[in-house]
Amino acid sequence: MHWYLVHTKPRQEKCALENLDRQGYQCYLPTIPSERLRQGLLTVADEPLFPRYLFIRLGQGDSAKSWAPIRSTKGVSRLVSFGVEPARVDDGLIELLRTQEASVQTEPERLFKTGERVRLTEVPFAGIEGIYQMADGERRVMVLIEILSKPVAVRVAPASLRKAS
Repeated sequence: MHWYLVHTKPRQEKCALENLDRQGYQCYLPTIPSERLRQGLLTVADEPLFPRYLFIRLGQGDSAKSWAPIRSTKGVSRLVSFGVEPARVDDGLIELLRTQEASVQTEPERLFKTGERVRLTEVPFAGIEGIYQMADGERRVMVLIEILSKPVAVRVAPASLRKAS
């Protein structure tokens, strides 16, 4: 048994994983928790570490499970190969990824980082740049802006922020 690489359709890594699991294949989709803006709220979701890719463990020979159904599985684009040979992935790499994934599962990657420059996009502060301070509960974030040469902390919806260029 060796690990191989499956190329999925766009944003269908989890769908491909579910369908391959249902067919009895051993698969691995490394994920990382990330903060995202969904419907105006900051939410934490597990995002694929390698978008459009997942790993699958396959055997060779007569006793091994057939490889044929993989390509026609919902969410799968193809099995990655070099020429006619499927791309084999070293077992050590999979173990390293699993170890790393377990160590970072505690703290998500933040959409905005403390001290980062942001631009407010909604009235009354539209167009003003500030410094992101922190999330202030589920629905608001705190941003430090300068009004009349004094720093002022304002609470705004996360959807009203953009990263300053």
